[in-house]
Amino acid sequence: MSSSTNVRKRKKKSNSEKEEEGSDLVEKRLRVIYSDKDVVVVTAPNEDELKQIILDLLNDKPMNLKELHNVLSGIASEDKIRKALSDLAEKGIIMLLEDGRYAKLGT
Repeated sequence: MSSSTNVRKRKKKSNSEKEEEGSDLVEKRLRVIYSDKDVVVVTAPNEDELKQIILDLLNDKPMNLKELHNVLSGIASEDKIRKALSDLAEKGIIMLLEDGRYAKLGT
């Protein structure tokens, strides 16, 4: 089974602290192939890894699709994020709130 790689540009200092924490969380969960001050190259997550990353992100606060995609851009497409969210919701692990944000249940 071959793994694909994804390049993530390092976030500029002007981004919020929470986004930087989310990016750090993602980098810690995936195998880093190359890293310098401008770019990080990581392996792409499989479905289970992506779901776990999303759950870790939702531990901090409920997030909408746009917020999740912003943190996960470069490693997962919007379609893959939607599928992971749908699977997690079907299993009763997360729920979609009235305001469009996803929240982890039982936190």
